Amino acid sequence: MSKRDYYEILEVTKEASKAEIKKAYRKVALKFHPDRNPDDKVAEEKFKEAAEAYEVLSDDQKRAKYDRFGHQGMGGFGGAGGGAGPSMEDIFDRFGDVFGDIFGNSGGSPFGGAFTGQGGGRGQRRRPTGTRGKNLRVRVKLTLEEILNGAQKHIKVKKYIPCTDQGVCNGRGGESETCTTCRGAGYVRRVSQTILGQMQTTSPCPKCQGSGQEIVNKCTACNGTARIYAEETIKMDLPAGAIEGVQLSMSGRGNCGERGGPPGDLLILIEEVPHEHLKREGNNVIYQLFVSFADAALGTSTEIPTLTGKAKIKVPAGTQSGKIFRLKGKGLPALNGYGIGDQLVEVNVWTPKDLTDEERKIIEKLKNLPNFSPNPTKSDKGFFERVKDIFS
Repeated sequence: MSKRDYYEILEVTKEASKAEIKKAYRKVALKFHPDRNPDDKVAEEKFKEAAEAYEVLSDDQKRAKYDRFGHQGMGGFGGAGGGAGPSMEDIFDRFGDVFGDIFGNSGGSPFGGAFTGQGGGRGQRRRPTGTRGKNLRVRVKLTLEEILNGAQKHIKVKKYIPCTDQGVCNGRGGESETCTTCRGAGYVRRVSQTILGQMQTTSPCPKCQGSGQEIVNKCTACNGTARIYAEETIKMDLPAGAIEGVQLSMSGRGNCGERGGPPGDLLILIEEVPHEHLKREGNNVIYQLFVSFADAALGTSTEIPTLTGKAKIKVPAGTQSGKIFRLKGKGLPALNGYGIGDQLVEVNVWTPKDLTDEERKIIEKLKNLPNFSPNPTKSDKGFFERVKDIFS
């Protein structure tokens, strides 16, 4: 099932400001929040859908990429090419602070303390359990044929993964006790004096990084970080229409965070492998067809390569060098899935370089005949005019 447009989900226009997007998200999230719609799967999916839309449209870089390439250019919650979408934990992990802002932590929150980090509601903001893993960047080479159809790649990468030690560590970094600094709360409060009076701020505990637990017996395999450096094979489904230099992303497939912290993203930079016969220009591909002087004068039929095999093309008698033929729909698809390019075939009449005596005598006889003298007409347009005519 195809994804809905993010602007449509939040009911805003493409010109909407960040403030308008935030306000629209607040409205949709309030309407479909699980606390207002218990055990309603449809409402839960709409809540997730709104969170995914807000995650993209509230970020300038992601929004610009979405506006240019659509869903296929986005990693989003589901990774390159889509995916299962965000879980409720994903949403509260990513937007805990945003919820605290847009739903109002003091006074007017319709859900009481659900987003304040106090109480036990479903929307309670979870403590960070460690530092976030760094993003991982890889380069992936694609042939034009793979760009035409999309490709599945299995890439081996060196990265941080959760510690596999099942003894002391068990994915936690070792044996732990309640943090003595925050007493297990995960947060510390600071009070400062300002011209407006006392201000209280809350931040993750610097000693336990917000987990509420400190390691007292470190795992020797990971030195208490709960992660190790190892090789991992990642399967990635790359969308059709990828462009050289475009960066796709797979959410959560980068380096594992320390002590259970959220993982970074896998950033995929596309590189095109040069084709033996074809050259890419946008979504079009260009083929240089060389024909002999005799074939250009008399006409001929010939086979040419395309991205899907061979195609037969007819060169009419009297074809001039520089003539462009168009094979509609034989190019590459747009990354956003709308439209497909063409294959342009440019005819080049081959002039022989080294003539034998016999060949030279034949040419000498022909060159002074009326039809062998150049006689361009208005219909014999220049290259750029011919290209313009093709797409008009």
